[in-house]
Amino acid sequence: MRITYVDHSCFTVEMGNVVCIFDYFRGELPTFEKEKELYFFASHKHQDHFSLDIFKIGKEYENVTYVLSNDIRLGDNYLIRNEIDPVVKESVLRIGKNVTKEIETKDGIMTVETLRSTDEGVAYVITYQGKTIYHAGDLNWWTWKGETEEEYEAMTRGYLTEIGRIKDRTIDVAFVVLDPRQEERYWWGFDAFMKETDTACVFPMHCWGDYTVIPKLLERKEADAYKMKIQEIQYEGQQYEL
Repeated sequence: MRITYVDHSCFTVEMGNVVCIFDYFRGELPTFEKEKELYFFASHKHQDHFSLDIFKIGKEYENVTYVLSNDIRLGDNYLIRNEIDPVVKESVLRIGKNVTKEIETKDGIMTVETLRSTDEGVAYVITYQGKTIYHAGDLNWWTWKGETEEEYEAMTRGYLTEIGRIKDRTIDVAFVVLDPRQEERYWWGFDAFMKETDTACVFPMHCWGDYTVIPKLLERKEADAYKMKIQEIQYEGQQYEL
């Protein structure tokens, strides 16, 4: 399995003839062999998780499927204004919250499950060839200084409920939010995910280019139980062989 960090929350995962591309909105993607099957996953409509450019990039490949959260709207006029042929919608698979879909690839079935985000859209749980991959999208413990007790309780309940849906699953690779904008709470959601799930390898994401939050987390005693599983991201385009 080859993983490439592209930018922000975008990663590519190559597994044999299948390439999964998560939440692309900018940056340089690796070049893949033309015969590979590409699957672009977009967790929601926010501009730092989805771009119409995926349809332009996809034109360079023979086998492309776009798996999009239901909140992403693609009206014909909107596509035409952005110089995209509406025929591209024939390659789009829509997906909602807390559902499961099976996709038939040349080499077997890819199972796509979703969790409900605590913001917009979904998180993805992908199972393929015996491996399970989790991509959070914007599913995170979005708690902030100054919020009300009711807001805090609702967010905490929502996040832990969704993570609880996969707590008994073995996750081989996870991409999980570590957002410095949350100040001293930046690590809460990441920590809860790692302690509630059986995850073998985890990539911090949604760092807004501030990769210093990763060594900062590694220094916390709360991370001692799982810090050896954290992949340290240092630059865009960084690749990993797992």
